[in-house]
Amino acid sequence: MSTKTIRIASGQGFWGDLPVAPVNQVKLGKIDYLMMDYLAEVTMSIMQKQKLRNPDFGYARDFVGVIEHILPEIAAGKVRVMSNAGGVNPQACKDAILEIAKKAGISGLKVAVVDGDNILPDLDSFIERGHELNNMETGEPVITVKDKLLSANVYFGAEAMVEALEAGAHIVVTGRVTDTGLCLAPLVHEFGWDFDDADKMAAGTVAGHILECGAQSSGGNFTDWELVPDMEDIGFPIVEAYADGSFVVTKHENAGGLVSEATIKEQLLYEIGDPAEYITPDCVADFTSIELAQEGENRVRVWGIKGKPKTPFYKVSASYLDGYKLTGTLVYAWPDALKKAVRAGEILKARAEKLGLTFDAFHTEYVGFNGCTEQPAGPEFDRDTPDEVQLRVALSGPSKKDLDRFGMELAPLILTGPSAVTGFAGGRPKAGEIVAYWPALLRKDAVKARMTIFST
Repeated sequence: MSTKTIRIASGQGFWGDLPVAPVNQVKLGKIDYLMMDYLAEVTMSIMQKQKLRNPDFGYARDFVGVIEHILPEIAAGKVRVMSNAGGVNPQACKDAILEIAKKAGISGLKVAVVDGDNILPDLDSFIERGHELNNMETGEPVITVKDKLLSANVYFGAEAMVEALEAGAHIVVTGRVTDTGLCLAPLVHEFGWDFDDADKMAAGTVAGHILECGAQSSGGNFTDWELVPDMEDIGFPIVEAYADGSFVVTKHENAGGLVSEATIKEQLLYEIGDPAEYITPDCVADFTSIELAQEGENRVRVWGIKGKPKTPFYKVSASYLDGYKLTGTLVYAWPDALKKAVRAGEILKARAEKLGLTFDAFHTEYVGFNGCTEQPAGPEFDRDTPDEVQLRVALSGPSKKDLDRFGMELAPLILTGPSAVTGFAGGRPKAGEIVAYWPALLRKDAVKARMTIFST
């Protein structure tokens, strides 16, 4: 049996994660691949709006700064980078990377772009060919929201990324691919795994799931957070993978954090539905087959993973404009802080109704009393006497103008409502867009990922 080991390190769990983490993963010890996940469902619509404002935007621009810090290691062949930081504009992301490489005098750097996931410009063609892209939750066809769509992207799997690695890419920049595929692709490339081997595909997928959320596997956001040492310098997880599909989850020895059975189990349960059917473009992984055990300090071995063949569908993540929302806050002080906040909320709602403003929902929370729990406000107020309570009021509706008009009602409460109010800062709240999620399925034979190599 081959003893070859591949070390894949997580460097980013979401767009906006700890900036120093990916640099530390490269600088603090040996890794073969750095995996950086930037995209959540709503991220694509944010990037699309940025690109509409500036055609050179639409990708995670801070990713380019990370690459600049680790360019010497990349150019020396010490590490290869896998990232979906390309968002809705991977070509612009690639251009920015090549530009900093040229300025650094680095020649021969190969950057691969994997795209073709953005189907929004061709949506009419897909609909005409009978692809209704029905909402997976409601069954409605996408044509019902077509004119309000902000983004529509296919979740591609690992195949095009494997092509990029086999073509010698040092950095692979993608649009919308599965988070797990960023980890699976290097394993397929390095070990020569067959895409029809469902168990191997499932093993790489599970490894990717453990890495995709950054430090959640190494002590971050952990239930027993008080057990995690040196959280100030938390290390991100690393997978040491073997050709047989087993792997060890660990971290750099000189980094903080904790890798234990409990931290790995919590991450395995994160963002999954049926654990026996974790569906990706590359396979259907059976999370109930996973075996794991602590094999040493900050080392958890994972093995026994089973999978089923991939389905004939890609998932499509689309987003659309679904009205507007407005949120504002006021803080009421003792005595009777909660009663004041409740009464203020009642006054605001009554004034909105008197003005004839249109809204779908009017919601009040009382932070310090029930802002984080669903504890009803009622006669039991007097049993709790918080020193201060923050009134948080939120509205949603179809009219931005009406919600902005309501935003003018908060400041007047300072002198026209209950006493001892403070905390009104930042000016009048303004309405913002509500971006709704539209999940759908698309047959794999309807679309194909595209891989292109560029070099300095």
